[in-house]
Amino acid sequence: MRLSILLVLFTLLSLTGFSQKEISWNVAYNTENQTIEFTATIAKGWHLYSQHIADGAGPVATSFTFSELNGAKLKGKVEEPESIRKYDQSFEATLNFFEGKVTFTQHISKTTKNASTITGSITYMLCNDTMCLPPVDVPFTIEIPN
Repeated sequence: MRLSILLVLFTLLSLTGFSQKEISWNVAYNTENQTIEFTATIAKGWHLYSQHIADGAGPVATSFTFSELNGAKLKGKVEEPESIRKYDQSFEATLNFFEGKVTFTQHISKTTKNASTITGSITYMLCNDTMCLPPVDVPFTIEIPN
């Protein structure tokens, strides 16, 4: 019994580490547009789900959580470009997702003249044609200059 539990835990930990190799995130502040840009570079053969997945459709939608807004305020919601929309037989649903590279944007306004710090996390799930990896939370911290 203990061996079975250890095997399951090892498998889950291995898959979580594996998922980090299939995607990389870059978080940057665009001073011209006053936006935070979350850019995902996705390995060939894999896809990242949109923020807009119907409840109960199966995969975990990409989401952005902001835990601290020191000196800044969010304006609206995180925006995303047009996604690929396709029927997925595994989930038996039409799903929105991205391949290759995608940038999500969050408009902000500064509430102070000093530099600001914003922290939070990105939650996402990756799949390919044969399998899905467990959802992952990636923390981020970004400094917004004066």
